[in-house]
Amino acid sequence: MPKLLIIGLDCAEPSLVFERWLHDLPNLARLMRQGTYGLLESCIPAITVPAWSCMMSGRDPGELGIYGFRNRSNRSYQSMTIANSQAVRVPRLWNLLSDAGWQCAVIGVPGTYPPQPLNGAMVSCFLAPSTSAEYTYPPGLAAQVRAWVGNYLLDVPDFRSDDKERILRDIYTLGDQRFLVAERLLEQNHPDMLMLVEMGVDRLHHAFWRHMDPTHPLHVPDSPFAQAIHDYYVHVDQHIGRLMAYGDDQTVVLVVSDHGARPLMGGVCINDWLRAEGYLTLRELPPVPVPLEQAQVDWGRTRAWGAGGYYGRIFLNVQGREPEGVIPIPAYEQERQALAEKLRAMPGPDGHPLGNRVFTPQHIYRRVRGIAPDLVVYFGDLAWRSVGKVGMETLYPLENDTGPDDANHAQHGLFILHDPQRPGGGQRLEGVQLYDILPTLLARYGITPPDGLRGRVIAGEW
Repeated sequence: MPKLLIIGLDCAEPSLVFERWLHDLPNLARLMRQGTYGLLESCIPAITVPAWSCMMSGRDPGELGIYGFRNRSNRSYQSMTIANSQAVRVPRLWNLLSDAGWQCAVIGVPGTYPPQPLNGAMVSCFLAPSTSAEYTYPPGLAAQVRAWVGNYLLDVPDFRSDDKERILRDIYTLGDQRFLVAERLLEQNHPDMLMLVEMGVDRLHHAFWRHMDPTHPLHVPDSPFAQAIHDYYVHVDQHIGRLMAYGDDQTVVLVVSDHGARPLMGGVCINDWLRAEGYLTLRELPPVPVPLEQAQVDWGRTRAWGAGGYYGRIFLNVQGREPEGVIPIPAYEQERQALAEKLRAMPGPDGHPLGNRVFTPQHIYRRVRGIAPDLVVYFGDLAWRSVGKVGMETLYPLENDTGPDDANHAQHGLFILHDPQRPGGGQRLEGVQLYDILPTLLARYGITPPDGLRGRVIAGEW
């Protein structure tokens, strides 16, 4: 029997689980009644990469040097690379448990491609380019996965599209395969710890939130997909019940999400805004919207530029740091703070302040490794996304520039922790952070944590 089951639900929204649909989710409701649960504050930025690696390592994005899916690899203007497992240079939970003699099974945890050796088995994540790549450890596990499920989906292909019926079919296939592989590994390998991350919940929110939520600016009344999100949560709850049946009265179960979800109210064209504010200069305006790397940027007259995504990243063009830097180093901090204040005061399309939150990496991280953004921005506290293209018709488009997208991330995900040896009686805990997960689990099993973890043990000493 496994000692520990971790069921990750990427982007699972606590208000849907704890309140709106609780009575339709009997397995999650039972775990909540028997254990402890609550909101789980994510890292900044609240995004899949780096959030799962932060959770499993107890380190913040600055310590990891991972600030999103894509990160600057050098100080040139167009050098963004994907952060994969090789970017994580500290041990994560399965490494620490392997060193302690545990056998582990890890399935679909973001940030695990390419897979790395551990005492057990790993099926890596959606960062793998295809199943033709070596996406499992040991490599021979890929043939077993193929025998169990056939064509294994690493992710929902093109989940930002209008083909909603196909997307919904693929989400169900993705989830069913993840849980089936987990069951087969429990039966075959008998691991001490099994962790899976189910990405279908995240893809579901991005594809179908407007069909569910009347407050969404692009709500679809009487949509045939109005119940799609609810029905999939129910489906996942049933899978969780089957997976829990593999445990016994010694098995600790943790259900956790890396961040939550909220309706996407629109986008902020950050580079067009910077251009209007005199920070970014183009030699000529493109006839149609284009990514910034395809635009004719006059870097010798540009002080700042931005990157698109669910949050904004602002980079300053500093003398001696960037190839054509224009901001003198002695003026850097003053320039950064002045831009931060402008971003905080940014009006929305109605003329009222948008409510942006602006973060300085050196203030929110314990250490800043790699090439961090100079500023991190939550537009409208994540109600709006960052649009990176230039030449857009409006500063505040309702549609995403990379395809239809209905939801943004929310800063708080959820956790439900059930330990048969330490029943919580349905206690809801406050103030729990993503960084607290690793030290809590290590303390539960008496494993000495690495020095310098950021988190604390949840609910006191074990």
